[in-house]
Amino acid sequence: MAEVEPTFLGLDPGGWVALAMFAVFAIFIWKKVPAAIGKALDDRIKLIRGQLAEAESLRKEAEALKAEYEKKAKSADKDRAALLERAKHEAEEIVAKAKTDAEALIERRTRMAEDKIAAEERTAIEQLRAAAAEAATKAAARLIAERHDASSDEKLVDQAIKEIAGR
Repeated sequence: MAEVEPTFLGLDPGGWVALAMFAVFAIFIWKKVPAAIGKALDDRIKLIRGQLAEAESLRKEAEALKAEYEKKAKSADKDRAALLERAKHEAEEIVAKAKTDAEALIERRTRMAEDKIAAEERTAIEQLRAAAAEAATKAAARLIAERHDASSDEKLVDQAIKEIAGR
C-alpha cells in the first residue's frame, strides 16, 4: 500500500517549504535586502581596495626610504673613507711639523748652548788674563822694588826726561 502525504490547502510539506522560501525571498526583495547586501559588499570591496591602495603606497614609500637609506649608507661609507683619509693626511702633516719643530728646537737649543759655552770661555779667558796681568803687575812691582833703589830711580827719571826733551 502506498503511503499518502498529508497536505494542507493542497500543498504538501515540500510545497509549504517552497512557499515559505518564496515568501522570504519576496520579503527580501520588498525590503531591498539584495541591494543592501550588494551595497555592503560594494562598501567592503571599496574598503579593501582602499586598504590595498594604501598598502601599495606604503610599500612604495618603504622602497623609496630603503633606497634612500641605502644611498645614504653608501654616502656615509664614502664620507667615512674620506674622513679617514683626511685624518691620516692631517696626522702625517702634524707628525712632519712636529718633527721639523723638534729639529728646529734642538738646533736652537744647541746654538744657545754653544753660545753660552763660548761666552763662558771668553769670560774665563778674560778673568785669566786679568789675573795674569795683576800677577805680572805685582811681580814687576816687587822686582822693581827689589832691584831699584833711589839712585837708580833718579837715573831712570833723568833718562826719561832726556828722551822726552830729545824728541
